[in-house]
Amino acid sequence: MQPKHIKLENALGHNQRKELKMNKTCVIYGSSTGTCQDLASRIASKLGVDSADVFDVSKVSADQLGAYQNFILGTSTWGAGDMQDDWFDGVKTLKEAGLSGKTVAIFGCGDSESYSDTFCSGMNELFNAVKEAGAKVVGQVSTDGYTYDDSEAVVDDHFVGLALDEVNEDDKTDERIDAWVKEIQPEL
Repeated sequence: MQPKHIKLENALGHNQRKELKMNKTCVIYGSSTGTCQDLASRIASKLGVDSADVFDVSKVSADQLGAYQNFILGTSTWGAGDMQDDWFDGVKTLKEAGLSGKTVAIFGCGDSESYSDTFCSGMNELFNAVKEAGAKVVGQVSTDGYTYDDSEAVVDDHFVGLALDEVNEDDKTDERIDAWVKEIQPEL
């Protein structure tokens, strides 16, 4: 009698099949003061991303990123609306890993009162870099409910990603993260 061959997918239980089909997601952050790192961990937890798949952009290589299909990228905003400085090399690393056909969602940290004219503008630099590299960007957020003067990260009344203000609006952070995660999860 010959052995029966069955497809791996059919041999697995429902949850295992679902896991087999899921695309692997990582969270990458650039943080100077620890705020963006904390937010990255919170977002990863809400998405069910293992802590081993959360990376400081200054310590990650293109080889490490090759296994991922989905990227959640976080930056704070500095100076005249720049992304956090570790991202300048980090963008090169992402491009080396290859973003064409990959899915990216972006979140940013800012201060809507003291830096109201550049609120979360650092996200725009990441947005432009990943779009140029061929990634599909998801997770744009309406500017409704935000108070700021200007942001380079706004396109058609939407932030290019999730804008968070832990300085002045930390009471809104969990609600904003929850709504954003609910929106992006089906895309990942």
